Amino acid sequence: MLRTIDLRGRAHSPAELLAAVPRAVAARDEAVAVASRLVADVAADGEAALRDQARRFDGVDDHAIRVPDSHLDEALDGLEPSVRRALDEAIARVRAASAAQVPSPVVTELAPGARVLQRWQPVRRVGLYVPGGKAVYPSSVVMNVVPAQVAGVERIALASPPQRDHDGRVHPVILAAARLLQVDEVYAMGGAGAIGAFAWGVASLGLEPVDVVTGPGNNFVAAAKRAVAGRVGTDSEAGATEILIVADAAADPGLIAADLISQAEHDEQASAVLVTDSAPLAAAVADEIARRAPLTRHAVRVETALRGTQSAIVLVDDVEAATAFSNAYAPEHLELHLADPRPERFVHAGAVFVGPDSPVSLGDYLAGSNHVLPTGGQARYAAGLSAATFLRPQQVIHYDRAALAEVREAIVTLAEAEQLPAHGEAVEARFPG
Repeated sequence: MLRTIDLRGRAHSPAELLAAVPRAVAARDEAVAVASRLVADVAADGEAALRDQARRFDGVDDHAIRVPDSHLDEALDGLEPSVRRALDEAIARVRAASAAQVPSPVVTELAPGARVLQRWQPVRRVGLYVPGGKAVYPSSVVMNVVPAQVAGVERIALASPPQRDHDGRVHPVILAAARLLQVDEVYAMGGAGAIGAFAWGVASLGLEPVDVVTGPGNNFVAAAKRAVAGRVGTDSEAGATEILIVADAAADPGLIAADLISQAEHDEQASAVLVTDSAPLAAAVADEIARRAPLTRHAVRVETALRGTQSAIVLVDDVEAATAFSNAYAPEHLELHLADPRPERFVHAGAVFVGPDSPVSLGDYLAGSNHVLPTGGQARYAAGLSAATFLRPQQVIHYDRAALAEVREAIVTLAEAEQLPAHGEAVEARFPG
C-alpha cells in the first residue's frame, strides 16, 4: 500500500534529501489558486459569496451564518457527559501548558535613567477556524481558544462549516465546546471563504475584521491563510496532516502501523511516512498496514492517503541518515521509535513524540501540547499554535534628560553619518543654548 523510497548506499546532500521528500505538490499548488479565488469572492461580495460557497461545498442553503445563542445552549445541554468530561480535562491541560508560554515583562536598565521595557501585548481580536468536513473537531476548539484566552485576547470569533446533516448548523459538539469556553461569537462558514470573511469582515453579519486568523484545516484553508497574509496575521499553514515516524529494528511494527493509519484517516491528502534503517521492520510495518487498514472505519480514505505520492516508507543506511531525512522533511508530527531517540537532534518538527507510549493521538487530544502545527515543511521556520501566536512583543522606552544627554553626541554623529541631520537636530532641540 505504501510505496518505498530507497536512499541506501550513498550520502545525500540537503538538496537531494529535499528532492526525495514525498509531497503532494500538485494538490498544494491547485489549492493556492482555488483558495485565492474563494477569498477574493468573499472580500468582494461578503455574505452572498459565503452563501454561494455553502451551497457548493457544504450542500447547505438559507442557514443562519451567525450562530444564535440558543444553538450554543442547546448543544451544551445535549452534550454527552463523557465527552464533556474529556473536553474539560483537555481544556485544563492545554490551559496549563499554554500559561507557560506567556513571557513576563522585563526591564533593562542601560544606564541611570535609561530604561527599556519589553512587554508582550495581546492582539485585540482573533478569528479561529475549526474544520468540520470529514470529521468533527471539538479538540480544535480547545486548541484555538485556550491559548488565545491565556494570552489575554478580549474578542474571539470562531468559524466552522455548516453541516447538512444538522440543518445547516455547526456541528453540535463544536458548538458545545465553544459554549464551554464561553465563546459566543460563532459563524457557520467553512473553508477558504471563512478565512476571507475573518480578514475582510462581513458587515451584514456583524462580523468585524480580525487581527489574527488561526486554526487547522485542509490544503484550501492553509492556502487561504497565504492569500490573506499581510492584511491579517496568521499562524502557520496547518494544512492536511502529516506524520513521520523514525524507527529502528527494535520498534514495534504494529504500533507504527496503527499510528500511520491514525493520521491517514484525517484526509485523503494526509501524509504518512516511515523512515527506518531496518528493511525487516519496513516489511513488517507494510504487512501490519495491509492487515489493519481495511478494518478501520474510514478504510477507503486511509487507503487513498497511504497510496498517495505524499506517503512512503523510506529506507536509509543508519539512524544518522534518518535524522537528516527527518530534518529535511520538517514534519508536522514526528514520532521517534528508537532505542536511543535523542530528540535534541531532530530540530525541524512541529511537535516531537518520544517513545512508544507517546503517540500523535495523545497530542491530538490530551497531552497538553497544541495540535495546530505547521505542515508542508514549514516546521523549518514556523512554530505551532501557542499563546505566543496571539502576543506582540512591544518595547517601551523611557529616558530622562540626563540619560539622553549621555548619548546625545553619539546620536548626532550617527545621524550625520546616515545623512539624516534632522534626526540629530531633534535631539539637539532638547538642549537649547
